Amino acid sequence: MLRVATLSTLFPNQEQPNFGVFVEGQTLRLAACEDVELRVVNPVAMPLFPLNQLSRYRQLRGLPEDEVWKGVRVSRPRLRVLPGLSGPFNPSLLVQAARPVLQRWREEGFAFDVIDAQFFYPDGPAAARLAAEFGVPYSIKARGADIHYWGRVPGCRPQILRAASKAKGMLAVAQSLRRDMVSMGMDPARIAVHYTGVDLERFRPHDRAAAKARLGIQGPLIISLGALIPRKGHDIVIKALTEIDGAMLMVAGEGPEEARLASLARHSGLEDRVRLLGSVPHKELPALLSAADVMALASESEGLANAWIEAMACGTPVVTPEVDGAAEAVDRPAAGRLLRERTPAAFAAAIRAILADPPPQEAVRASAERFAWERNTRQLHQHLTALVR
Repeated sequence: MLRVATLSTLFPNQEQPNFGVFVEGQTLRLAACEDVELRVVNPVAMPLFPLNQLSRYRQLRGLPEDEVWKGVRVSRPRLRVLPGLSGPFNPSLLVQAARPVLQRWREEGFAFDVIDAQFFYPDGPAAARLAAEFGVPYSIKARGADIHYWGRVPGCRPQILRAASKAKGMLAVAQSLRRDMVSMGMDPARIAVHYTGVDLERFRPHDRAAAKARLGIQGPLIISLGALIPRKGHDIVIKALTEIDGAMLMVAGEGPEEARLASLARHSGLEDRVRLLGSVPHKELPALLSAADVMALASESEGLANAWIEAMACGTPVVTPEVDGAAEAVDRPAAGRLLRERTPAAFAAAIRAILADPPPQEAVRASAERFAWERNTRQLHQHLTALVR
């Protein structure tokens, strides 16, 4: 029996069902293996008073500290932080939140064999300390911003490198991210590439015209998925729309950029052709993606975006900059277009080219089939088992 304590600062809850849904997908499938017993520690960030009175935090105060989430036991201790200030101290705060949970589990008889940290920061340095205290090995997975952003922060980078130096094994969501980790000084012999997974049963092609009709859409439809933050570049896709006649753009995601993006659409004369959908439940994404002619994501950095893979699984080609793991996902002409320039003009030209000569949906779908969850689960199981042995 392989007993896994999964440590993740992102994991869905009843108030945030899309929060870390990609971690949930990986975790639930590993937990479903017959020879695996798994529990999740998901510390919930709770800023110190008075910041915890803000509505986005207030709704989290009622979350249960222990629950069974979709068949898996999840503990959600409170993680006291100061947004924008406590970044370098968050691993220590995370240890304080998670330690009592792990100790209680040991006392209950859950003698976990390994700690599986889902992000390099702050999860990784916290996992290193907790693993030393409980005498077990640990693994850390790099997903993108935990390396590209936190790896550049002076107070955080040394903690990331120390955690990497002591980890029994590490995972990266793309070859490009693995190269970035090696360039930081991490041991390449202990880093394996572990691609994201996609549910090929749920995310699959449908009749595009019928899917558009259900959404009340006529003409070309472009979808952009991701948090409304500057790094995702939704403004670039909105500006590109001015050069694409008759097309509609739907943006699925929430975040601090919402008001600015709405204003940009109005001032560009696109208020009738841009719909900001807010947070869309993950189960509803296949219907959106199946209706779209193109999924355009203008991120300045990504590990390997789930949005790329889910779109392709639905038969929808992708337009995205040639950043990080993009070339590993969009690896053939049918999958979409990679852009060397992250500009509205480049996006508009690529989208127009796809609309003029769309690839067959099944050819696009074929490019996503190598990302099946079964492969993801099998590799993760082998990785963690090897660390324990």
